[in-house]
Amino acid sequence: MSTSPDRRSFLQTSAALGAGSLGFLSGLPIVSADDAKLDKDLVRLAPDIEPLVRLIEDTNRDKLLEEIGARIKKGLAYRDVLAGLLLAGVRNVQPRPSVGFKFHAVLVVNSAHQAALAGPDNERWLPLFWALDNFKSAQATNLKESGWRMKPADESKVPTAPQARETFVTAMDNWDVEAADAAVAGLVRTATAGELFDLFAKYGSRDFRDIGHKIIYVCNAFRVLDVIGWHHAEPVLRSLAFALLKHDGKNPAKEDLEPDRPGRKNAQRAKEFRAANATKPARSATTDVLSELRTGSADDLAQTVTTLTQSGAAPRSVWDGMFLGAGELLMRQPGIVSLHTLTTLNALHYAYRTTNDAALRQFTLLQAASFLPLFRDAMKSRGKIGDVKIDELSPRDENAKFTVPQVYGELSRNKEKAAQTALSVLSGNPAAAKELIDEGRRLIFLKGTDSHDYKFSASVMEDAAFITPEWRDRFLAATVFWLKGSDAPDSPVVKRTRAALA
Repeated sequence: MSTSPDRRSFLQTSAALGAGSLGFLSGLPIVSADDAKLDKDLVRLAPDIEPLVRLIEDTNRDKLLEEIGARIKKGLAYRDVLAGLLLAGVRNVQPRPSVGFKFHAVLVVNSAHQAALAGPDNERWLPLFWALDNFKSAQATNLKESGWRMKPADESKVPTAPQARETFVTAMDNWDVEAADAAVAGLVRTATAGELFDLFAKYGSRDFRDIGHKIIYVCNAFRVLDVIGWHHAEPVLRSLAFALLKHDGKNPAKEDLEPDRPGRKNAQRAKEFRAANATKPARSATTDVLSELRTGSADDLAQTVTTLTQSGAAPRSVWDGMFLGAGELLMRQPGIVSLHTLTTLNALHYAYRTTNDAALRQFTLLQAASFLPLFRDAMKSRGKIGDVKIDELSPRDENAKFTVPQVYGELSRNKEKAAQTALSVLSGNPAAAKELIDEGRRLIFLKGTDSHDYKFSASVMEDAAFITPEWRDRFLAATVFWLKGSDAPDSPVVKRTRAALA
C-alpha cells in the first residue's frame, strides 16, 4: 500500500505535535509508569507501547489527562499517544452487541487524529485528549456490561503462512468467529498491508448491519495503523475481524437475510462489470443518481450506477450524486441515521480510492449506491422526513454580504437558514470554503461532546475536496446541519483544561 496523504501530513507535523501545545501542561505533575505484571489471559501488545496502554487503562478518568499531559511534557510523542489510545480501545472495549455505541471510543480515533492534523497549532492536542476521556467512559460501560477484555490468540489454532489466507477467507465466508480469530493472527504476520486492506474492505462492506459502522471501522483502523506502525496490527485486526462477523443470530452464510442481499447482488454485478474505454464528467449522471435516490430502491440505484458507469459516465460524477444525496438526507432529517449516510459514504469512498483491485473498487461503489436508499428507508422510523432538495437550496439575499461567523451564529438558532447563509458565503468565493471548514473544525474542537461530532466533521471536510466544484458549495452548505453553532456551550473536556490552566 502506498504512503497515504494522511501519513505524509503526520510526518510533516509530528515534531510540533510531539512538543506539545497546551499551556496547561506546564503545571502538571510527573507520573511514573505502572510496571505491574500483565495478566497472562490478556492479549500482549508490543513491549514499547505496553506501559503506556496500561497507564491509559488503569488511570482514573478524572486524572488521565493530567497524567498523559505530564508525560507529553517529558517527551511522550504524539504517535505514541495515538497508538496507546487505539490499542487500549481494542483491548478493553468489545464491538458487541453493536459495532457502535460504546465502541465509538475505537471508531473515533482516526477522526480525532484527522482533526488534530488539520487543526491550528495551539489546539492540536484537544481532539486526542477528548478521545482519551471518551475511552474511559467506554471502558467503564464495557466493564459494567460484560467485563470483556481481549485474550491472546490460541496459538495452537493459528494457521501456517501458506494456509493463513485461505483459512481466513473460509472463516469469514462462514461467519465463524473462532476460526477467523485464529486465522487473522496468522494472516497479519505474513500478508502485506495492501492485501489485508482488500480483504477487510471486502468483508467490511458486504452487509448493511450496524448502519455502516463495519466499513467505517475498517477504514479508520487501517488509516491509524498506517501512522502508528504495522507492528501494532495484530490486536487491531483481531478486533476488526470480530466486529465484521457481528450478526443478529441467524448465520448469514446459511440464510437469505435482508442486510446481505444488496451485497450478494452487487458482488455479481462487480464480477461482470466491464468499464467503458473512456469516461467523462457528466452533470446528467450526477442528477440521475440524485433523482433515483429520492424514490428508488437499493437495487434500483445500484443498477442505475452500473448503467451509467458502463456507458461512460465518470465515477466522480456518480460519487457527486451520492454525496449530494447523502447531504440532502441530512437536511431532511438531521439525526443519527442521516449523519451515518455521510460517515459511511466517506468510508466506502476511501476504500474505493485506496484499493488497487478493480472488482473491489466497483463493489464499494455499488454498495455505496445500495446503502443510501437503505439509510433513507431507515429514517422513516425516526419521525418526519422533510422534502427539501439540495439542488434547489437557494442562497439568502444576493445583494447582502454574509460572513462565515454569521453562518455558525445562525446555526445555533436555525439550521436551514444557516445552510442558506453558508451558500451565500460560498457562492462565487472559492476561498470561503476553507474558512467555513476551518471554523467548523475549530468549533468541534471547543464544543464537540460526542463521537459523532468528530466522525461527521472529519468525514465531510475530507469529502468536500473530492466533490466537483460545481456541487461542492451545496454539499458544504448541507453539512452545517450537523456541525456546532458558535453559541453552543464548550465541551466539559475543554472546561477541564481551562480549569487546569487556572
